[in-house]
Amino acid sequence: MSVEFKSVLSVVLLTCFIGVVDYETGRVLNFFLFYFAPVILAAWFLGLSGAMVTSIVCSGVWFAADYLSARDYPSHGIAVWNTMIRMSAFMMMGASTSKIRVLIDRERELSERLGRTLAELKVLEGLVPICAACKSIRDENNQWHVLEAYITDHTNAQFTHGLCPKCTKKILEEAGLSGPSHKTETSSDSS
Repeated sequence: MSVEFKSVLSVVLLTCFIGVVDYETGRVLNFFLFYFAPVILAAWFLGLSGAMVTSIVCSGVWFAADYLSARDYPSHGIAVWNTMIRMSAFMMMGASTSKIRVLIDRERELSERLGRTLAELKVLEGLVPICAACKSIRDENNQWHVLEAYITDHTNAQFTHGLCPKCTKKILEEAGLSGPSHKTETSSDSS
């Protein structure tokens, strides 16, 4: 038996039971609040549409129990009014419960996704011993590693290489391709 079928069966049986008890007690006791139970069950397990159908059915069962118990109303309009008020209350409770269920399911899904993401996350923490001259990093086994290799092994970071403007200028000057010495040679060659 599927969960949905069990839920529908539970809602139907509970609604019938409440209707019979409501009819048997007649005018002595009012069972209006007990009809919320099948509506909430339907909203939780069957969703909004199940809650709306159950609200209509519960309103009908309540009306039948009320009518058959020979409750005296000055007019039929009052009985219809009371039924509509109850149906509105059932529908609001069903809509609220189904919305809560949707939000809980969404929160659970986001929490699971966050857990998976955090499990994949690698973080460097604490003190990282680094050589002041060559910038190599010493690991827990006293082995020295190039900075890029160490970070790649201990995180999900990947490196690309390029030159900043300061280093570009320095390398070009050292190669004699720019800078003051390159300009003087150029100006002396032209004279």
